[in-house]
Amino acid sequence: GLELAYEDRLKSTDGIQIYIADEKGNLVTEIAKQEQKDGEDVKITINSDIQKNLYTQLKDDKGLFVVMEPKTGELLALVSTPSYDSNDFSLGMTNAKWEELNNDASKPLYNRFLQSYCPGSTFKPITGAIGLTTGAFTKDDTFNYNGTSWQKDSSWGDYKVTTLTAYNGQKNLLNGLIHSDNIYFAQAALKIGTSNFTSNLEKIGFNESLDFPITLAKSKYSNSNTIESEGQLADSGFGQGNILVNPIHMASIYSSFANDGNMIKPYIEYKEDAKSEILKENVFTKDAANTIKEDLIQVVENPQGTANDMKVSGVTIAGKTGTAEIKASKDDTTGTELGWFSVFTTDKNMERPIMIVSMVEDVKGRGGSGYVVKKDSQVLEKWFSGN
Repeated sequence: GLELAYEDRLKSTDGIQIYIADEKGNLVTEIAKQEQKDGEDVKITINSDIQKNLYTQLKDDKGLFVVMEPKTGELLALVSTPSYDSNDFSLGMTNAKWEELNNDASKPLYNRFLQSYCPGSTFKPITGAIGLTTGAFTKDDTFNYNGTSWQKDSSWGDYKVTTLTAYNGQKNLLNGLIHSDNIYFAQAALKIGTSNFTSNLEKIGFNESLDFPITLAKSKYSNSNTIESEGQLADSGFGQGNILVNPIHMASIYSSFANDGNMIKPYIEYKEDAKSEILKENVFTKDAANTIKEDLIQVVENPQGTANDMKVSGVTIAGKTGTAEIKASKDDTTGTELGWFSVFTTDKNMERPIMIVSMVEDVKGRGGSGYVVKKDSQVLEKWFSGN
């Protein structure tokens, strides 16, 4: 979409002269003249080596990568797979080729990083940060429940919130993130309340168009303009319900955990000696942002953390896995899953900081978010080795 976004600057202007000439073709009077003008060169931030590496890793999947420098917002890669050869459009395409592309079930013409998706558990740090910022709970508060199934009371009927594994530790924010506990974040959302929850999501850019050269799908917390029930609020707390997030917007939100609560503006046109531009200031308190960051480090470092496979020797990173269920109804057993992983370096003095937001469709039966963690691990190993 970049050529379309920068069309006015990229295209050249033909030189034109309108004049009256004598019978020998000599100019007698010039009526109008427009000078020829070359199009501009537009230099973008995309690192071609990272882009190629990521595309190669993901080319057989339906997925995306957003790679951003978390301090400046510089976008180093934007990958959507599968893809197609754009030269086919420039050089001419047969009807058969067009039908093949257009009817391909994997949708190679669909630019995935421009869309919005159910984020699953990668949304939990956002719920946690809202809760800490609004004072709905503290990092030391514990909730009361046992097992892998919970409902607030009988008014919920047959519906219960379920989580994947039970654990013996306290039901607090840290353990909720380490174990990716749906029940903890369902209760967290209920403690925050619908009004505070939705207003704080709007504060971080939900229901709003992100300032970016290519049009991005809006992140939304509901198919309507409100969260309509306690059950929907509980589901929203762990990134289900009607929650949809654009991946580039997600990178900006996660940048607040690395920048004391300030969301950094992503950009794709190269700037010499880039300095960060704050997209939204103080969306979370400094203490809330740093608490989430430290907890996300434990999601990687703690042996029980869901991203423990992501550990990289000599580097401290923070991350959150997520597996989002895509179902036609709560009783649907044939739905698919989206695998997510959001990860960033935490050392403020690091020469080459990096953040990755990644998503792969149809990971059910393929390891869920673990499938995506392996992809990111390969990327970071190359990055930290200097390749």
